[in-house]
Amino acid sequence: MHASPIVRRISRQIMVGNVPVGGGAPISIQSMTNTETCDVEATVRQVQALADAGADIVRVSVPSMEAAEAFRLIRQRSPVPLVSDIHFDYKIALAAAAAGADCLRINPGNIGRDDKVRAVVDCAKDHGIPIRIGVNAGSLEKELQRKYGEPTADALVESAMRHIDLLDKHDFQNFKISLKASEIFMTVAAYRKIATQIDQPLHLGITEAGGLRSGTVKSAVGLGMLLMDGIGDTVRISLAADPVEEVKVGWDLLKSLRLRSRGINFVACPSCSRQNFDVIGTINELERRLEDVRAPLDVAVIGCYVNGPGESREVDVGVTGSSPANMIFVDGKPHHKVESGSLIDDLERTVREALARKAAAAEAAEELIARG
Repeated sequence: MHASPIVRRISRQIMVGNVPVGGGAPISIQSMTNTETCDVEATVRQVQALADAGADIVRVSVPSMEAAEAFRLIRQRSPVPLVSDIHFDYKIALAAAAAGADCLRINPGNIGRDDKVRAVVDCAKDHGIPIRIGVNAGSLEKELQRKYGEPTADALVESAMRHIDLLDKHDFQNFKISLKASEIFMTVAAYRKIATQIDQPLHLGITEAGGLRSGTVKSAVGLGMLLMDGIGDTVRISLAADPVEEVKVGWDLLKSLRLRSRGINFVACPSCSRQNFDVIGTINELERRLEDVRAPLDVAVIGCYVNGPGESREVDVGVTGSSPANMIFVDGKPHHKVESGSLIDDLERTVREALARKAAAAEAAEELIARG
């Protein structure tokens, strides 16, 4: 993968468990469970599924003391750091921290008196965990709703700064912040404004973006604008869909901007009457078969000889449709031909062979370095 031309905003670094956020660390991908937290087995299964899909961090709602106790059991079995999502009740925040939370998602202004804020901050300090301030257009303070009349970017930023001031009062800088709205322009303007005012990491998201298709488009447009500006240290795609889809979309977004790489990066034509094999069926089946791949690899699936050779020469493995047999490229060079009936099996085998060669080369390089 070519290096990204994006120059990222400089931010201080915090640690969510063993995952660095900010300070030039890779942009982490988050999602959130939608199971009943007190159902420990179901929640653990979903956390594992999210981790398998590539989630670096998972957020779990902790709405009650019973959920905090369940969270303890979930955290013990989680393969990734967990953020506990808490609103209003500071005692639940204390319980979640004691239960092993790697981060507390809580708005200081929503938990009451200053002594309660101090208790949460002191607890976070004692456990060495950060806080995420999560400002949302749908839950702005009533005073700000009256002041601005409706949610605006300035209202989101003012809300965020109020929460930040509460943490500053207690000398706590170990936090990240999000300013989310379902409206793209408001979200982008808010993040751009606050990015110039603080140096803490920014958690990106278009909240309540919609279903799988519409939510993906809205998230890609809004977050893409911010990421192109170099803004953003961790992302969550909010979809009314299986949370695993959030992780997949997040990875596709970061891969498209060359900000991270994981798994197969497919280049595929939309197909037309010139195609010499079923492009759509081939790409769908390859994505299914190669979903287990974690190492990065570029693969091109092009149905005809107009753009096929050019695209196939730029990737690790490519296929160009031709008659009577399709041409397979490996490392940018014609390698062998295969008929359409055997194409998918042949491509899967060729891709896995390429992955094995890359892994072997990387292992050999590591051994040479180790030997000095």
